[in-house]
Amino acid sequence: MRTFASALFSSAAFLTLFSVPAFSGDFEISGYGGYQFSPHSDVTISDGADFTAGWDTKPFQSPPYWGVRATYWFDEGRLANWGVSLDYTHAKVYADGETLDKSGFDHFEFTDGLNLVTLNALYRFDIEGSKWAPYLGAGVGLNIPHVEVTRASGRTFDYQVGGATLQAQAGVRYQFTENWSAFAEYKGNYSFVDVDIDNGATLESDIITNAINLGISYKF
Repeated sequence: MRTFASALFSSAAFLTLFSVPAFSGDFEISGYGGYQFSPHSDVTISDGADFTAGWDTKPFQSPPYWGVRATYWFDEGRLANWGVSLDYTHAKVYADGETLDKSGFDHFEFTDGLNLVTLNALYRFDIEGSKWAPYLGAGVGLNIPHVEVTRASGRTFDYQVGGATLQAQAGVRYQFTENWSAFAEYKGNYSFVDVDIDNGATLESDIITNAINLGISYKF
């Protein structure tokens, strides 16, 4: 997993430092928040019984759900309307009461974040004479959860590299001025979470997070 992380961030650095100056385009920075929700997922414990977790997300409670991204949009040749983004999302999930009862855990959540970092390809559908522009995107990256598990055998409370994350998004943006725009989008992530917990045990779960985002961007 460390090899995967190194490859991801090396690729991001290469794109940012070397590819961008070779093309004509626009760089923008965005911030967003919104409503996040997550379906149930199966949980595998190496030293205990497997179970299905029901997840609450509480997107507007502290710490809230939010994200930032840096995007470079190409505007000439075959790459016109294509973009590349580096996206960070502070997604989070809480095991519900029923899950705690059947698992025997006292505490089970990733609320200082699943912390999703992805490198994405984007395509923008510019409409001639319109300030509206739909877009699609997909990417891959890492989940870096803050693991919070308390059970009879011990307590885990730390950040770990959990595994890979896949991302898909679809949205529309509105250009207010030459530099400022706003957007609304759906964004989904599929995270392969594999972390260590107390007594040398491991916990695995494939967690899906869905979000309806509203955000604002500034173009340089």
